[in-house]
Amino acid sequence: MRLQRVNVLSLLMLLLVMLMPSSWAAASSGVKLDEANIQIEDRDAIKRGAKLFVQYCLNCHSAELMRYSRIGQDLGMTKEEVRRDLITTGAKPGGVMTVAIDKEDATRWFGKAPPDLSVISRARGVDWLYTYLRSFYRDTSRPWGVNNTVFKDVGMPHVLWELQGLQAPVIESIVDINGNTQEHIVGFTLVQKGQMDAQTYDDTVRDLVTFLDYLGEPSKLQRLALGKWVLLFLAGLLVLVILLKKEYWRDIH
Repeated sequence: MRLQRVNVLSLLMLLLVMLMPSSWAAASSGVKLDEANIQIEDRDAIKRGAKLFVQYCLNCHSAELMRYSRIGQDLGMTKEEVRRDLITTGAKPGGVMTVAIDKEDATRWFGKAPPDLSVISRARGVDWLYTYLRSFYRDTSRPWGVNNTVFKDVGMPHVLWELQGLQAPVIESIVDINGNTQEHIVGFTLVQKGQMDAQTYDDTVRDLVTFLDYLGEPSKLQRLALGKWVLLFLAGLLVLVILLKKEYWRDIH
């Protein structure tokens, strides 16, 4: 009996860890995340994000749990639109989103093979992704010349630098209670302009994160659409139940 209680307690603790919001994990590491404020119901934003994904991310990162045809079906795209806007290789519309890069080459170039991004939004959270993609800064000590405040010493290059430009960190020195001086990055300053201004780049990243959120749970679109009708049905049913209750109690009194 005691062993069963321990097993149940262990399962409950594991469940709590799995359900813990990604923002808690980020807060525990001292990273302040910006709110993504995405709208998963915005299919146009998902389309724009999908185009960005195949243009900038799919060269190295796969999404093998998603098929091109599923994206087209969910977003109301024809096969011709899927081929034109999403498929940049010889893949078929019914194929999964794979990459041609060799894992050994990727490991040699980046230090580690780029991960599949099918469920990255569920693993990291949309706020983490939104902040991460906007937090690259110039660091000549790193192999790719950039670093990231959210993911320190990341092996990934800043693939969106042409859009955002290059930014340098604003460093603030803080003296702790022991008299030791510590340097903290408190912001960024743009040192090389990109193709977009800051607001446009933030909106572009938001579109990409919206697609990644959809990628992690494609059924969310149908679930949210169905949920509205379920709530309307329950509201109507509540009215009928109240009227029925009044009718029954009127005969009793």
